[in-house]
Amino acid sequence: MPDQESTHTVRKIVLSIVAILIVLIVILGFSSYHYYTSSLEPLDPESNEEIPVEIPIGSSRTDIARILEEKGIINSAFVFNYHLRFNGEQGFQAGYYLFSPALSSDEIVQSLKEGGSPITEETAGRLTIPEGYTIEQIAVVIDDQTDFTEKEFFDLIKNETFLQEKVEEFPELLTSAYEAREETIYALEGYLYPATYEFNDDTTLEAVITQMLSRMDQVLETYYSDIQEQETTVHAILTMASFIEREGITFEDREIISGVFYNRLAIDMPLQTDVSVTYALGEHQERITYDDLETDSPYNLYQHRGLGPGPVNSPAEDSIKASVYPAETDYYYFIADLSTKEVYFSQTYQQHLELREELN
Repeated sequence: MPDQESTHTVRKIVLSIVAILIVLIVILGFSSYHYYTSSLEPLDPESNEEIPVEIPIGSSRTDIARILEEKGIINSAFVFNYHLRFNGEQGFQAGYYLFSPALSSDEIVQSLKEGGSPITEETAGRLTIPEGYTIEQIAVVIDDQTDFTEKEFFDLIKNETFLQEKVEEFPELLTSAYEAREETIYALEGYLYPATYEFNDDTTLEAVITQMLSRMDQVLETYYSDIQEQETTVHAILTMASFIEREGITFEDREIISGVFYNRLAIDMPLQTDVSVTYALGEHQERITYDDLETDSPYNLYQHRGLGPGPVNSPAEDSIKASVYPAETDYYYFIADLSTKEVYFSQTYQQHLELREELN
């Protein structure tokens, strides 16, 4: 056995190492805090210069931070962007601004919210993506409503460099999608937010898609912390939301449908959502056949358990919210009356069969 002197020596060494580590952590923490706070201070407090800055339509917070750093208005785009996200700052307006390097970050934020001179460039058109559209349907809309072709759209969304750039720009939104890309048909399926977008003659296809991703990122901003606390991923939430999007009409129905799906997952029961089958088939159908249920695809959640590879359409916020906050329910089954759009829920398979008999 080691003598008392050896034990005392070992204890002294361990305590010394711990003390050094604590000191290093304190120094690192202080240095990080100093870097963060100093980066938010005016770049040049003595400057009288006013620098013209254009914030284009559809710019994300990341875009704005990058533009301001490039123009010499702020110290660090990374810190400024983090500051915006940490404080939940949003509602920035496109336009022309005169910014001085003498402005603090908070003064810049306030100006961006108040708005600059309007961008007078005439809008060339609008692009409307309906809720619940798949990427292939979005490609058709883009081909019809813009000068870009379906081929150009698919070439871009499949481009590895473009995907990596977008993951860097929207890490909270796209990291889990990028990690799952080997399993999904399209890495960005479910991530292009359904809304109406304006574009100008010089708007690039990259800018159009970035606008859609930015809008989804803004919608999910409210939910990121809860998604993390639930120890799930954005990819899983949007996958569930894409099923809910096509299964329910009202928000109340969607909350309960979400609860039904999570109940099924909890007992390792297949989700058995028709939406997954129609996606596997590559076409939307109001009713599916028994033959359709045999479709060989990992997206067919009659044949496979779990959530499947990923989203099967672009869900809107109600479905995303229902996915994050499902209703607490004892239901395991539901059926919709296609004529009235009313959804009926049941606890047992027998009750479900009786409801189905009544509605058919």
